[in-house]
Amino acid sequence: MSGGDKLDFEIRPNPAPVSVADRAALLANPGFGRVFTDHMVTIRYADGKGWYDARVEARAPIPMDPAAAVLHYAQEIFEGLKAYRTADGGVTMFRPEANAARFATSARRMAMPPLPEEAFVESLRRLVEVDQGWIPEIEDSSLYLRPFMFASEVFLGVRPANEYLYVVIASPVGAYFSGGVQPVTVWVSPDYTRAAPGGTGAAKCGGNYAASLVAQAEAIEHGCDQVVFLDAVERRFVDELGGMNVFFVYDDDTVVTPPLTGTILPGITRESVLTLAANAGHRIEERPVSFADWQADAASGRLREVFACGTAAVVTPIGQVRFPDGEFLVGGGEPGRVTMALRQQLVDLQRGRGDDPHGWVRRIL
Repeated sequence: MSGGDKLDFEIRPNPAPVSVADRAALLANPGFGRVFTDHMVTIRYADGKGWYDARVEARAPIPMDPAAAVLHYAQEIFEGLKAYRTADGGVTMFRPEANAARFATSARRMAMPPLPEEAFVESLRRLVEVDQGWIPEIEDSSLYLRPFMFASEVFLGVRPANEYLYVVIASPVGAYFSGGVQPVTVWVSPDYTRAAPGGTGAAKCGGNYAASLVAQAEAIEHGCDQVVFLDAVERRFVDELGGMNVFFVYDDDTVVTPPLTGTILPGITRESVLTLAANAGHRIEERPVSFADWQADAASGRLREVFACGTAAVVTPIGQVRFPDGEFLVGGGEPGRVTMALRQQLVDLQRGRGDDPHGWVRRIL
């Protein structure tokens, strides 16, 4: 299969699924990313053949040769999105087409064959259809979907691989914040950067996250929840957090976020926040924000709120900022009005509550 051709999925039910009783016990408190459903999707790619052998099959270990290209040259990309149970018993996803488009963009940047967007969305729908019993019913829970693709060709040599494996796994997850939404403390890294111009910052590839882990560990050592990266050229301007985009809200209700210049992941939640904030009457600016201005504007009171956003936590208020020379609070360290309003709007939309003027919610079951 190539281009926009449609894939036929073979369904191979798991012969030994988790029992209904055991599944219910797991769903009562699934945590985040530790419990997995009975099935997975696999699709293969070979140069000259295209995409083929699409399956929904029992979740199982993936056989891998020690010379598989991904283990040596890191050709790998992934996505993350959620399926939600609605009040009427249906199932929705939030903007899966946007994830499909970003997945294809990431693939091209990593010299990988892009999976047709229709096939991407259909793979999610098929897995959710088979494993819909794993979608938690409790409030603030969902079924987290993790599509990923890696170079599976067996060879040693620095070139794009000729064979790839696309996989989707699913994990029921509870609320990201077990005790309710609380402002997080962030560490501004003085030594590490996430991405440089011309690099892979705009691609959702595992290497970006691996490179951030030492800085995240440093943040934890300083009593912080997340790391903030500055730009790699001047070490002055805020890029993003280890896994989330960042927003600034000023006293005139202007909402500012760093621009997408190739070093920042184009977050789907980020884009959604920009649209919702504009609809609410906020002036929107996508412009560089220096760390010096962040500190000065927080001290003067001109900067009222700062928040991060992403698929896992939706919208997360930032209350305290730490760096080698000190620390400071934003907005008294409390969740801001704009932050929480935007968060609630997104949560309601994702769960199919209220109007959806942008057509972001996709009913799949």
